[in-house]
Amino acid sequence: MPDTPDPLRPLDEPGPPPRRRKGIYALPNMITLAALFGGFYAIVMAMNGQFGQATTGIFAAMVLDSLDGRVARMTHTQSAFGEQMDSLADMVSFGAAPALVAYVWALQPLGKAGWFAAFIYCACAALRLARFNVNVGVVDKRYFQGLPSPAAAALVAGFIWLTSAMIEAHREVPLFHALVSLLGGARVARGDFSWVMFAITLFAGLSMVTNTPYYSFKDLRGRRSVPFAVLVVAALAIALVSIEPATLLFLVFVGYALSGYVIYAWRKAKGQHASIVSTSTDEPDERGLHGD
Repeated sequence: MPDTPDPLRPLDEPGPPPRRRKGIYALPNMITLAALFGGFYAIVMAMNGQFGQATTGIFAAMVLDSLDGRVARMTHTQSAFGEQMDSLADMVSFGAAPALVAYVWALQPLGKAGWFAAFIYCACAALRLARFNVNVGVVDKRYFQGLPSPAAAALVAGFIWLTSAMIEAHREVPLFHALVSLLGGARVARGDFSWVMFAITLFAGLSMVTNTPYYSFKDLRGRRSVPFAVLVVAALAIALVSIEPATLLFLVFVGYALSGYVIYAWRKAKGQHASIVSTSTDEPDERGLHGD
């Protein structure tokens, strides 16, 4: 039934604003769905034995995950629905997918130890995402509390990508081969990376639930101009990565995964407070989440 004018209101007085229909913002949530598809695609490819394509799905999800929030802020389409959708997509793409890909690729021969490592990683990803949602208002924006789940997924998927490329090409990368040989001995020399994958999966999973501070790079977003030397360094980095992308990107992931522990040790050595929680909370359910 159409609204009838109020006879008691003057004609020149504006009426109430029309009601806006509540809906879901399409663009950022479509990007989130695409990231979710990347994780689902990785699982399907792993089931079919296509591990190179499986890691591609995880890395594609990482790129898309970095875009949906930025697009929402640029277009002023942030919403509580989008935040929840992003967390659920992250759980699939950076929690379940890397764990299952790692299990099918190398952990399955280890039996119970293999699925134990895969489950620990998956559970830690869920705990990390839940803690992030709870602590989003009380942490220092310059740092992440624990290894971010996309970085943990990149560490696991990067190792699979590198070793799969080496096996398919029937060649060895001297630096990387020397490193994993020290970790796994003769078994690694024969191409069996199960125990190395076990160690990396556990390290990535447990690092997500520590209070170790990882630099977030969020304080660099507001800078509109950078020195010319930064562009030169960026060009050199792109050129180096293009020479041996799997090896160099994996080393970048390893470096970032270790950087949090370096920051933690540096703060402790200087006598600084190592926790990145900037304020306290009075919510009873949140006590004990912000410890050092």
